[in-house]
Amino acid sequence: MYPLARFLLFRLTAEQAHHLVLDQLAKHPALAKLAAPKWQPSPRLAQEVLGLSFAHPIGLAAGLDKDAIAVDGLFQCGFSFLEVGTVTPLPQPGNEKPRLFRLKSDEALINRMGFNNQGAANLANRLRANQMRRGPIGVNIGKNKITPNDEAISDYVKALKAVADVADYIAVNISSPNTPGLRDLQSVSFLLDLLAAIEPVRASHNLPVFVKISPDLADESVIAIGQALANSPYALNLGLIATNTTVERGGLRSKERSEGGGLSGKPLADRSTAVVRLLAGAVARKLPIIGCGGVFTAADAYAKIRAGASLVQIYTSFIYRGPQVVREIAEGLDKLLEADGFHHVREAIGADL
Repeated sequence: MYPLARFLLFRLTAEQAHHLVLDQLAKHPALAKLAAPKWQPSPRLAQEVLGLSFAHPIGLAAGLDKDAIAVDGLFQCGFSFLEVGTVTPLPQPGNEKPRLFRLKSDEALINRMGFNNQGAANLANRLRANQMRRGPIGVNIGKNKITPNDEAISDYVKALKAVADVADYIAVNISSPNTPGLRDLQSVSFLLDLLAAIEPVRASHNLPVFVKISPDLADESVIAIGQALANSPYALNLGLIATNTTVERGGLRSKERSEGGGLSGKPLADRSTAVVRLLAGAVARKLPIIGCGGVFTAADAYAKIRAGASLVQIYTSFIYRGPQVVREIAEGLDKLLEADGFHHVREAIGADL
């Protein structure tokens, strides 16, 4: 079914198709069952991470459902957890269109959306009204474009306060390439100051926090961030997401490769897995890692888990392969674990380190 739907959707612009799919999933959540019939994940895949229960390791990355309008429909696609956002304290329109591009020959996307969202309070109200939560929902927070970097921490605190009572975890986005200067916040000193500032709100809601980092950091910086966070006072409630999109364009074939913005999809797979491996070595199992970037198959997910990820997220493969990709990855992962003699996915985490 999805090949026909994809053919029709790909006749629209990438952003038009994006909004159409979200709107339909929001209005008709059961539509997901047509493309992804209900299934029962293997018990081998279930685990608990930072106090949250996950039926299997495959979740949705931030960016697809920025304002949490289609939570029910997305859960019915088979995801064990969702990450919504990025949301900012104030609503903002994002960058000028066109700002989302398909690189079909590379099975990739380039986006320069710029944190377009309806604001943290709006998202919180929508999640508050949702009574059908089928798994953990993380909320990815960022700063407004108009906020200077020296005031960025206040934006993260404001956004956290707005969503703290509706989130199961918080993801701190300091690594999008589409907000000017945002990646400059990926220093160890800023991260520790940020974590200190959000700690009172985090602690009052007992929220896990995941820090999402860039694939374009030097290896030494990745290791330094991992070590600093693992040895910080916040480590017991902290995790990492590796990685965000990349500004690198090496090896691409599609003519859209020259567009500005962050690249996601297959070309990011190797680098994101390498960053997972670097972080896993740096944190010495003190912090859980969510692997994100180029996961299209069970083998892709398995590679990230063996490199040190506890969970994985997808986005671009959902666009190219459709809702059934969630089940395909999860069931394929179960077979790979069984073939290698693992009784549970936990045993495979970091197996290649």
